[in-house]
Amino acid sequence: MISQPSRQCTVELQALPSRIGQVRRIVSAQLRYWHVDPLIDQAALGVTELLTNVHRHAEPDKMCTVEIELLLDRLTISVHDHDPTLPAVRDAEALATNGRGLALIAAVSDSWGVRPLGESGKTVWFTLAAPSPAAAPKPHLAYAATAAGTPFREARTQRPARERATAAARSPVAG
Repeated sequence: MISQPSRQCTVELQALPSRIGQVRRIVSAQLRYWHVDPLIDQAALGVTELLTNVHRHAEPDKMCTVEIELLLDRLTISVHDHDPTLPAVRDAEALATNGRGLALIAAVSDSWGVRPLGESGKTVWFTLAAPSPAAAPKPHLAYAATAAGTPFREARTQRPARERATAAARSPVAG
């Protein structure tokens, strides 16, 4: 029996610098909705690197599709573009300002790869292990019943300052 079915989100876009931040926020919001918040930073970094590669290297156009899929205990993020040229991990110079994207994805993900699609392009993907539901962070709201079975009321619990700052940084209205 499958306890948690596949969840999927797809975004089509032109990989322009102005759109990359929007997609990063979409990915972050989707992962919060799926309650896999611990994966947000790695997923946002990975999708940023993949979209930057499309922006810099893809020909004949910058159109691409980002797919986010959560299947049981595995999150897969893939980017399909129309350029059949396959990417390769490069050794970047120590002071180089680019050339580390795929090495960075390899470092932050559990696995990654490229699926050639012939003349129709390629798909570059990476995976992250999703936390088990038991390991998922507990909500920061405590609910308490009032006397005589009257409706529940919300009581906020205090989070540590560092956790509040992290939550604020991940807010959809932030950066």
